[in-house]
Amino acid sequence: MIAQMSEHDLLEVVEIEEHSGLSRWGWSAYYSELQSVNRELMLIARHDHEPAEHEHRILGYIIARETAGELHINNVAVREDQRRRGIGLALLTKIVDEARRKQVTTAFLEVRSGNLAAQALYEKVGFQAIARREGYYTEPKEDAAIMSLELT
Repeated sequence: MIAQMSEHDLLEVVEIEEHSGLSRWGWSAYYSELQSVNRELMLIARHDHEPAEHEHRILGYIIARETAGELHINNVAVREDQRRRGIGLALLTKIVDEARRKQVTTAFLEVRSGNLAAQALYEKVGFQAIARREGYYTEPKEDAAIMSLELT
């Protein structure tokens, strides 16, 4: 199930972030985003059932910001043991649908050039690589592929 992210989700979101190799935001940055007017662009994927005691409640998340008619997807991450089950695709599809509903015209994201699995996922939704940013990522240093999707 896809739902709005809340403050109660942040510990698990940060845990997923730490294990996903994403550029670190940390709890305080996510909390700050939740307080902003763009809160509706912070979604989580969770179990449809009440998880067992040993199961994690949150399976993945997506963070995006709308500015001047454009959507910038900042982070998408899925728990490693839950990947390749359609969770990332569901999160992306939901946020793109929300952006279309708000009449956003274009969506953008950056992805590590070497992250071919993520690029393939974005292409499934319709994103296309349009440019490259040299040295965009640190730890480790890597170029970014810039991808975009026309929403209109």
